[in-house]
Amino acid sequence: MPSSLSSAASADSRATPASPTRSMARARNAHSHRPRDTLSAVRLSFVLMNSLPSDASDEANPLRRLSLDQLRLRTSVKWRTYPDDVLPLWVAEMDVPLAEQVARAVTDAIALGDTGYPAGNAYAEALAEFARKRWDWDGLAVERTAIVPDVMLGIVEVLKLFTGPGDRVVVNCPVYPPFYQFVEHLDRRIVEAPLGEDQRIDFAALEDAFRRAVSGGRRAAYLLCSPHNPTGTVHTADELAAVAALADSYGVRVVVDEIHAPIVASGTAFVPYLSVPGAESGMSLMSASKAWNLAGLKAAIAVAGPAAADDLARMPPEVSHGPSHLGIIAHTAALRDGSGWLDAVLTGLDHNRRLLADLLREHLPAIRYEPAQGTYLAWLDCRALPLGDDPAAVFLERGRVALTSGTDFGTGGAGHVRLNLATSPELITEAVRRMSAALD
Repeated sequence: MPSSLSSAASADSRATPASPTRSMARARNAHSHRPRDTLSAVRLSFVLMNSLPSDASDEANPLRRLSLDQLRLRTSVKWRTYPDDVLPLWVAEMDVPLAEQVARAVTDAIALGDTGYPAGNAYAEALAEFARKRWDWDGLAVERTAIVPDVMLGIVEVLKLFTGPGDRVVVNCPVYPPFYQFVEHLDRRIVEAPLGEDQRIDFAALEDAFRRAVSGGRRAAYLLCSPHNPTGTVHTADELAAVAALADSYGVRVVVDEIHAPIVASGTAFVPYLSVPGAESGMSLMSASKAWNLAGLKAAIAVAGPAAADDLARMPPEVSHGPSHLGIIAHTAALRDGSGWLDAVLTGLDHNRRLLADLLREHLPAIRYEPAQGTYLAWLDCRALPLGDDPAAVFLERGRVALTSGTDFGTGGAGHVRLNLATSPELITEAVRRMSAALD
């Protein structure tokens, strides 16, 4: 990291937004008109691609490949929302160069002018093969899949199949903020089933939520986040089977966001929801987006269980017009050829989880943090600090570190922040230093 890393951010009260960014939607509006750097995107792409090891060695940590100066040339929401003296460890983007296999697939398509409409099943076939190799699951049938623009828009389309206006959707709070935003925009009603103190599914709370959701004879769905965002909990096979059984007993349809599925800690096994007994009527949304940092290359897959195939067949064909052809090319290449790069990222994330735990014990022992089993997100309990319901506001104003406010995640989020670990160890170290200084 450049030597300017520490000096760029004293914990003073220089100009700052009036309040921290509270959601992805609002973040896109803040500081969005900063001029682009004069270095062209084409030249930057060439520079970064040629800075990678020529053998794409699995031992090279992609999280350590880019300097802060290189990252600040990016024009995505993570790097353009706050001033340059703020370290952005908030939104779920990774600070990595594109996997070489993905970059090659996209640039080859551009060289051919292959920028038309998507066709074929290559993405679903690559996902099915990845599931066989990675999760020992051969139940992902290509004929029971559909391409959708991205995971959240896919969830919206699936919820339209399972529920109607005014129906209820159960979520395990604290949970990914767009669950609330998209469901409410769809004219459905959120029913919260809070996680337990151990950050796992509380089945008594879930059953109570199911009972309330179907009261009056309404249809209901359960929107499950697996692995869970923000806690990083990876649900076990037994837990998922219990979910399926409980949902069946109440007539609740299960829709699973599995976008973080490939990102698990060493020694942890991800279990696809549709692989457990009783999940046949469920629907999963999957994507290579989070694991290979492809949010800007839109594409996702809706996967139906055997008993939900007819439901998926009712999805309007125009939904499949939304994904980007280049996105499908990128996601397919990632799933087919990017496992070595992913393994290198996972090793780096294991290190970062341990590093953050050590740094917090040393500098901020009042913050409660347990390294998560999945995702590249850290859920920090700051309630023992005198920072109120929104510690992120204090860390931004006094420490110049941008984190995601826990209040965005619904009940149980107050007093917490979410920190993005998908960056270099140097940036994590500097962020904790600033957070500690913010309390002085």
